[in-house]
Amino acid sequence: MSDPSGFQARFGSNEHFEVRQQLRFTVNRYEIWTGDVLVAVAQQKRMAFREQVTLYADDGMETPLFGFKARSVVDLGATYDVTAADGSPVGSFRKDFRQSLLRSTWHLSQPGLGECVGRERSQLFAILRRVQDSLPLPYHFDFTTGDGRPVMSVERRFGLRDRYDVTVRDPALDRRLACAMAVALDALQAR
Repeated sequence: MSDPSGFQARFGSNEHFEVRQQLRFTVNRYEIWTGDVLVAVAQQKRMAFREQVTLYADDGMETPLFGFKARSVVDLGATYDVTAADGSPVGSFRKDFRQSLLRSTWHLSQPGLGECVGRERSQLFAILRRVQDSLPLPYHFDFTTGDGRPVMSVERRFGLRDRYDVTVRDPALDRRLACAMAVALDALQAR
């Protein structure tokens, strides 16, 4: 897949990365870390009509790498397209609204990899989160192919600040798509 920004090369073959959220007055800020190296930064505007998040190479947010954008304005099951900085497609994801009523479910798609399904690992935690949304309960998502092969997992750490440990289990998964999905799990999960 085309990567004119060189993000995949900067990211390397790392199977693990961390997403850290920082709350700011008008935006949610996300940082993607591989070990001690900051590889991408994103900001999400709050209360936007059409969700769009761009990830940048630097803290000054001058060099765009990739991003995701909703295809429609207001849709509970909206599809989000992930594109490179030059606009070329990387993949897409969408929340399965009906299946997510009791246990959050996402569909992740990448050319050549097919569609993967990500679900909350624990039905109990999924229900507890819905009953008591103010508790910072951990949640874990496992993404698998149709035949059950693991693709990626995202684990939210228990704590007041949102931090996610991400493990890419399929080397064919584009790291830009994995990063976008991990950020979206925080940015869009409550919708």
